[in-house]
Amino acid sequence: MTDPSIEVRVTPNFERSLKRLSKKYRRIGYDVDPLIQKLRSGETPGDQIPGAGFTVYKERLPNRDAQAGKSGGYRVIYYILTESTIYLLEIYAKTEQTDIPLEHIRRIISEEITAPPTAED
Repeated sequence: MTDPSIEVRVTPNFERSLKRLSKKYRRIGYDVDPLIQKLRSGETPGDQIPGAGFTVYKERLPNRDAQAGKSGGYRVIYYILTESTIYLLEIYAKTEQTDIPLEHIRRIISEEITAPPTAED
């Protein structure tokens, strides 16, 4: 059952990466959709990235267009801002890039995500 109170948002960086990859991998939306559904249902798939300074996970997804399974598929980096808000930060094809530096992840969070309003706002 999906928890409607969990919102999955995308950063401009994620949108750019997805658009770039979609030119080569036409079915990327079908590959990413199950992850979004899992996040909306309250699951936190993947491995937490140590040393990021934030609650950030990396999930491996298969690439239907490359037929390489999860090992040669996509990597999605996502950030849990609050219990009810998750941001998709980055997506990349493992065949094109090995890993994302922690500094890149921190930059996306600091530049592209606004903090939730506080009680004083």
